[in-house]
Amino acid sequence: MIRNLIILFALTVPASAFAAERSSDWHQFRGPDRTGLSSSTNLLTEWPEGGPELVWKAAGAGRGYSSVVFSNGRLVTMGDAPSTAEDKDEYLHCFDNETGKQIWQVRLGKPWAEGPDDWQSSRSTPTIDGSRVYALTAHGDLVCCEMSNGAEVWRKNLKDDFGGKKGDGWGYSESVLIDGDRLICTPGGTENTMVGLNKSNGEPIWSCVREDDRGAGHASIVISNIGETKVYVTTTASGALGVRATDGELMWSYEIDQTTAVIPTPIVRGDLVFFTAGYGRGGALLKQIPAADGKVSMEEVYPLNQDLQNKHGGVVLVGDYLYGDTDSRGMPYCAELMTGDNRWKERGSGKGSASVTYADGHLYIWYSSSATMVLAEATPERYEEISSFTIEDESQRPAWAHPVVFEGKLYLRKDDTIYCYNVSK
Repeated sequence: MIRNLIILFALTVPASAFAAERSSDWHQFRGPDRTGLSSSTNLLTEWPEGGPELVWKAAGAGRGYSSVVFSNGRLVTMGDAPSTAEDKDEYLHCFDNETGKQIWQVRLGKPWAEGPDDWQSSRSTPTIDGSRVYALTAHGDLVCCEMSNGAEVWRKNLKDDFGGKKGDGWGYSESVLIDGDRLICTPGGTENTMVGLNKSNGEPIWSCVREDDRGAGHASIVISNIGETKVYVTTTASGALGVRATDGELMWSYEIDQTTAVIPTPIVRGDLVFFTAGYGRGGALLKQIPAADGKVSMEEVYPLNQDLQNKHGGVVLVGDYLYGDTDSRGMPYCAELMTGDNRWKERGSGKGSASVTYADGHLYIWYSSSATMVLAEATPERYEEISSFTIEDESQRPAWAHPVVFEGKLYLRKDDTIYCYNVSK
């Protein structure tokens, strides 16, 4: 009888309902809710000398700083000039999550080759939505592909189709947001600062314009809910902004002085928005306030604090405390969210800028120049490193791809190579 009821339930409930329950899928940049916080538990509290067990090592990811995303046993990332291709173009890659075997790769277009070597290559992380995956190249090509085989479904260009503009010379690196039947992204500039598109075909639904916007930054959009109003929050080269989800109306704007680049993804908690930028700018805390007619206003809790600046390694909020690298100095800090006051700031054992993620009571800190991974306590009391190991790799390019802890595994990207470690007890 029970078995028959289970079968009946499986036959009558839509497949989308099961997909929605797979909340553990790390299907977009910084995870399901873009916080950089992993739900993995029962993880190792220290590592053996030389690091945790290497489960697999896979070549073919190409040059790049794209992080990794997962769905239904597959891993997806981006990179140019992969060792598994005969050209130097940019590709979207899919690997088997259990073995590291490459399943498919599809060419997206020409590589980003502007500036010095470490400025080049992929920098956006793909976004998976059910049977499709969405990739944004540095040139602004927004491409929708089938997850099954990488076949292209549709394509737009943020500059050609929406008059988009970058606020710096480093190309697009946003990871697009899928919200229901819509795709939300940031072409930047004064024609279409942010747009809402039909995710099935890329056709425009609404557009938001911020006057005098300097151009797109590198952040990815996060969702906040203020009363009955959903707001999309992000930053461009002009600072932070909030956009009403239903129609794209600009709700509020918090402008900053021009700087080299505005990169980290904001953090939303309830009605609060923390955003930060490097190059001497700092971090600020804002509060969103519901207003009449479904509008939302904003007030400053505290202004830009240079002690909270972060260049591109990202910041995580654990409890009431912020953790991230100071600019790109390889000097992690801990600060109180509500006051911005530092609890500690210490030099880590790795070299170069540090990308940070969190899982099961610990910070995972990935140093870009030395390719050193550190396990540290996530506590405001002190900075305490527990374990570390270093990847020996022939590539001299920085390891800027953010680390990911997913289903008890730690994933690191060093240009063409992806490393999968078992960090489960």
